[in-house]
Amino acid sequence: MSQTDPIAELLTRIRNAMHARYNQVEVPHSRLREAICRVLLAEGFLAGVELAGEGYQKKLLLGLRYSAAREPVIRGLQRVSRPSLRRYAGAKTMPKAAGAMGMHIVSTPQGVMTDREARRRNVGGEILLRVW
Repeated sequence: MSQTDPIAELLTRIRNAMHARYNQVEVPHSRLREAICRVLLAEGFLAGVELAGEGYQKKLLLGLRYSAAREPVIRGLQRVSRPSLRRYAGAKTMPKAAGAMGMHIVSTPQGVMTDREARRRNVGGEILLRVW
C-alpha cells in the first residue's frame, strides 16, 4: 500500500491504539520510523520497541505505556513538518515545546534526536513531530 506520509501514519496508529487502550501496536518497518520510536522509548513515552519479521515483511512492535490509572503517557502527538510544508530550524532557533514535559523530535545530519539533544550538540534539522 502506497503511503504519502509514513510518519503521520505511524503517529495515527499510535494515537488510535492508545485511544483503544491496546498494550501493543504493530507498524510497518522503516529506518526513520524505527529511529523515531527509539527516541520515544528513550524519553519514556513507549514501553518497548521490537523488530519482527525479515526482508520486506519487517514490522515494528511498539509497547504502549500507561499510568497506574490506565491513562496514556502520551497526551498528544502532532506532525510538524509535512510533505507539503517542511519545517526546518537551526540550533539557535529550535522551538521549545510548551511545558517541561513536551518535546520535538528532529531529524539532523547526526541522526534523529530530541530538540534538547540537538541544541546541546549545536545542530539543526527538520522538525518532524511534537510529543507531549
